[in-house]
Amino acid sequence: MSEQLHELGAVRQRELLASGELAPVDLVGAYLARIEADAGRSGAFITVTPERALERARQLEQDRAALELRADRLASPLWGLPFADKDLEPRAGVPTTFGSRAFVGYLPEESSQLVSTMDAAGGVSLGKTNTPEFGLPAYTENRVSAAAVTPWGSGLGAGGSSGGAAAAVSAGLLPFAPGSDGGGSIRIPASACGLVGLKPSRGRVPDGSGIAALAGLPVSGPLARSTADAALLLDGMIARRADGRQADRSALTAPSGERSYLDALATPVRRLRIGFNTWSPWSSHYEISLDDDVAGVFEATKERLARLGHDLVPFTPADAPEYFHAFRTVWQSGAATIPLEGDALGQLEPLTRWLVGVGRSKSAAELAAALASLAAFERSVISQYADFDVVLTPTLAMTPRPLGWFNAEDGERNFEQQCQFTPYTSYVNVSGLPALTMPAGAVLGLPIGVQAIARPGDEVTLLRLSKQLEGELGWANRYPPTW
Repeated sequence: MSEQLHELGAVRQRELLASGELAPVDLVGAYLARIEADAGRSGAFITVTPERALERARQLEQDRAALELRADRLASPLWGLPFADKDLEPRAGVPTTFGSRAFVGYLPEESSQLVSTMDAAGGVSLGKTNTPEFGLPAYTENRVSAAAVTPWGSGLGAGGSSGGAAAAVSAGLLPFAPGSDGGGSIRIPASACGLVGLKPSRGRVPDGSGIAALAGLPVSGPLARSTADAALLLDGMIARRADGRQADRSALTAPSGERSYLDALATPVRRLRIGFNTWSPWSSHYEISLDDDVAGVFEATKERLARLGHDLVPFTPADAPEYFHAFRTVWQSGAATIPLEGDALGQLEPLTRWLVGVGRSKSAAELAAALASLAAFERSVISQYADFDVVLTPTLAMTPRPLGWFNAEDGERNFEQQCQFTPYTSYVNVSGLPALTMPAGAVLGLPIGVQAIARPGDEVTLLRLSKQLEGELGWANRYPPTW
């Protein structure tokens, strides 16, 4: 069975682990063998930790009698399942680079809260997935390791900043993976790699809530091949806080009282009022153009959802010209906090140096005005979208970009290219709304995602809609050429 374990999906793997038909060591070993065979071609990993992973798996087997699986399957929802930490999340004793040459050789003494929570949920980390420098760009090309590529095409980037995580899941090197999303960093690579990627509401995942971050932009969420696997990973990411206390399940917005997001999928999605648009706040200053191929998949998805009984309504938000300068100011100011000075700044890549330099030139008054502007934008978007259960947009404006497509030297041009590639994602981070990308189609073999945005706290509706569309399209059974 070992050579086919990666095809089972995380939910089925967990069933086999819970019944004792599958041992964690065997499952971890199967994925480690696939990672070894990949030999770094996917660019998915910066660091692989096989010895630690196998020791962790053996320890879980020894502790099986003490598990709470029988009494409460939420106690250890990820028990024995492999994953990997995005290399922005420190894990004690494991090299953490943040995708930057400036941190090569850094060995953290403490783990991040999310790492501790994933461990408490029973997961087995196989290493660190690739990310661009400090997770800033929408593509995963850095000077620490090979670029992360989508397994669906040759020489095409996996997107970013959770590009390594997406590449690993899409290539069958992991069953699922946690990512983080400050401007689209889960949804962008999920779309480029043919995956389900969920950016939860601000505050949903306690250890990656966004609440303590500048403008509340970055949150943590799951990437997976199937909707059910994404729901399971979301359960694991909120099952236990890093201090060991059980998380508050009352925040789950399932109408019939389910105890997990995975359970919530047992209830079919109701008839939804779905607004749709291809609006982008970046169009006030940049030329935003939707590729015909991407537009075709978007139109086909709308038609399919209408046939499934949903009400599709066109809706375009009001122009927001203030967004351009406000978001850029906050993004640059966030980069300004990177803890490097003097000669160490010379180790940064040109885009990061540009962001840090511009960010450190901003005054407190400029940052305060930008934050106030984005707060007003947040209230406006939530209000305008309140009439809809879901708002549908493309995820990306283009198919996956060739490696080297983004300008490596001109920070201003690079930022513009990123906005033109990903014009529909960052404003959802500003609004704090949950959003999920679904692999709704393909053109010339390349996956194309469609983004669904829901009301605050309503991840359940997004997951149920995704499951319904997955039942129609069967994307979990599509495999890239290298599978």
